[in-house]
Amino acid sequence: MTEKLPPEVAEAHWTKTRNLMWVTLAVWAIFSFFIHFFVTAMNNIVFLGFPLGFYMAAQGSLIVFVVLIFWFANRQNAIDEEFGVAED
Repeated sequence: MTEKLPPEVAEAHWTKTRNLMWVTLAVWAIFSFFIHFFVTAMNNIVFLGFPLGFYMAAQGSLIVFVVLIFWFANRQNAIDEEFGVAED
């Protein structure tokens, strides 16, 4: 980008980007830490033949992280397009 955004537009862009970052960080923290704190309690639930706690530790969290990356990139691109700062 060669031209600067007006300060109010730049602030609105940063506000939306910051909110997206916090939501993404919260989802990441839930599936990185909080889910694993309750693994033994979740093992009473069976998912695809495996205890849910084991499944979330071995596969579920990784699947969520991959989906989270694509969701974040898509949302950030939409925010950038909204404010006219998207890359080609």
